Amino acid sequence: MPKPPIKHRLAEAAVALFDENGYDATTVDDIAARAGVSRSTFFRHYRSKEDAIFPDHDALLDKIDARLRASTAGTAIAAITDAVRIVLAHYVDDAEVSLRRYRLVRQVPALRDREIASVARYQRLFREFVGTWLGDTPDAGLRAELMAASVVAAHNQVLRGWLRAGGTYDPSDRLDHALGYVIATFRHLEQPQEDEQIVVATFSRAATPQAVMAAIQQHLSGSV
Repeated sequence: MPKPPIKHRLAEAAVALFDENGYDATTVDDIAARAGVSRSTFFRHYRSKEDAIFPDHDALLDKIDARLRASTAGTAIAAITDAVRIVLAHYVDDAEVSLRRYRLVRQVPALRDREIASVARYQRLFREFVGTWLGDTPDAGLRAELMAASVVAAHNQVLRGWLRAGGTYDPSDRLDHALGYVIATFRHLEQPQEDEQIVVATFSRAATPQAVMAAIQQHLSGSV
């Protein structure tokens, strides 16, 4: 049976050694030796030992980006939800490493910082896509930020629940349930139709409530 690619062997060695000996006690030389490669080979694949904990992050971002770019304005929401499913599947498909990584990240501040930075990159990718989708519509930047945040929050809530449970169930249905809330948020934040635009009116202090209501009703009926 062929050996896994060197990059994956290094990642597996790093996770195993961090789990066995602790993050601080494990060196790059230890990781390289466990993977059966040289120190220089390690640095051809990773810049630091914490990078080895997140071996496929860039490739996963590229996959998400490709899925988003393949969509049109009419399929943007479907593309976003598909992209979220891709991220979750990435963790579930390699459950053993994901669970070990989860335990390590909870214990090591440097790895928590690295994970936070990774999540920020995902959220930025979604925000940029949604911003392009919304174009020059009112509050596009704000709405894109809110939409991207809801995507990441839904995914993280489902993923963390699965990790805390030790990966003992298929989280797909829970993700679909969470994405239902995300889609509802998107619908609410989509550009208002013309007949839903906010109208601001001013009246004299002397105007009676009846006069105010009559003027508003007249405006809304289009008879002004």
